[in-house]
Amino acid sequence: MKHALVFGAGLVAGPLVRYLLDQPDIHVTVASRTVDKAHALVGDHPRGRAVAADVEHNPAVIAELVPQADLAVSMLPYTYHVQIAQECIKHGKHLVTTSYVSDAMRALDGPAREAGVTLLNEIGLDPGIDHMEAMRVIHQAQRNGGRIVSFRSYCGGLPAPDSITTPFAYKFSWSPRGVLMAGRNPAHYRQDGHDVHVPGPELFAHYEVVHITGLGDFEGYPNRDSMPYAVTYGINDTRTMFRGTLRNLGWCDTMRALTKLGLLDAVERDDLTLAPDLVAGLTWAGLLRQLVGRPTGDLRQAMADYLGLEPASNVLDRIAWLGLLADKPLPKPAHPTLMDVLAAQMRPVLKYALGERDMIVLQHEFDVEYQARPGEHSRPAQHIVSTLIDYGIPHGETAMSRTVGLPAAIGAKMILTGDITATGVQIPVEPGIYEPVLAELARQDIAFQETIKPL
Repeated sequence: MKHALVFGAGLVAGPLVRYLLDQPDIHVTVASRTVDKAHALVGDHPRGRAVAADVEHNPAVIAELVPQADLAVSMLPYTYHVQIAQECIKHGKHLVTTSYVSDAMRALDGPAREAGVTLLNEIGLDPGIDHMEAMRVIHQAQRNGGRIVSFRSYCGGLPAPDSITTPFAYKFSWSPRGVLMAGRNPAHYRQDGHDVHVPGPELFAHYEVVHITGLGDFEGYPNRDSMPYAVTYGINDTRTMFRGTLRNLGWCDTMRALTKLGLLDAVERDDLTLAPDLVAGLTWAGLLRQLVGRPTGDLRQAMADYLGLEPASNVLDRIAWLGLLADKPLPKPAHPTLMDVLAAQMRPVLKYALGERDMIVLQHEFDVEYQARPGEHSRPAQHIVSTLIDYGIPHGETAMSRTVGLPAAIGAKMILTGDITATGVQIPVEPGIYEPVLAELARQDIAFQETIKPL
């Protein structure tokens, strides 16, 4: 009997725990700050156990739990991954995460190899499924003598069309703070042979309309630094390398306005009386008057002037719908920053109602040029589009939880069964990992549809 230890019982942990408990030779311990959530995941399963583990206030619990397991899965914020990884290396245990490999995690590659430990990261949705499908298509094209000259990828977690009930056309299927934090990241990509650098405050000004067959048009904007993946994917000479985030139309202009207002700032602002004990004394209208420097007069007109918009713009309609022009008290945030105040305001109004469905859309677009085979004058280039659309189950698992949690669970099972033996810091870009994971995801009804057209 193998023992998997899962840290975290949040929004995306359910399918992961369910999949591992479905394996007849794996015992699962779920460790969570809120032990009731852990109990809800394991239920009365004979091979499941729930334990309390507040790693923020009692980090020693990591050292207590890791030695009892064969493998740990961290579904906690990425800031805890390295500490868990260090304990795994110390005790000869393996680790799986769905997060990007940080510099601190990368530095553990050598020690992990010496200890014979696998640290498998970036095996969720994005990053994760996106890597695996990209490598499947790229390797297939290369085997056929092809060269990738353009790679564009877009991924978004969105409400299903029948669950769009707000002017934002967006709802949170993961941490609201995490969504806003991602909107602060600078970006770097290559377009037609030219490197493009986007500062964080300008992120939402760099979007394009992306068409998804069967769904319509969306906005795609750059996601972090795309260029390291040109090397990882073995397509460093590609003329275009772009990885982006997908949202419904109108999102980017609205988020650009909130950014300009400073509402995505993550710095504590004593000058705006945002200390936790003073938040209750400030209203949204009062806060915005401070931000735009207009203590009196029509606030909507002041906002329009500050943002360079028409007073009747849809962007201001969304901001007003969110309640930011009202003389109502600010919510009390976890931290005295404008971003946390905004997250606390968004959380209750951009949440899924009972029975509503979320949707995952992941699309890769490849332009491939081919070398002529002996006896051929030339071979036509191809435009390959590979698309994954997955819907949440009403009153059941969300698409986000399935597409993040299941790849991690499958990777964990493969390590425990010896199907993954590579040690050190790994991501799922080798055929020995991505082929069986994609095959198992297809058996779980998570599969891509591919179209190929002449370029």
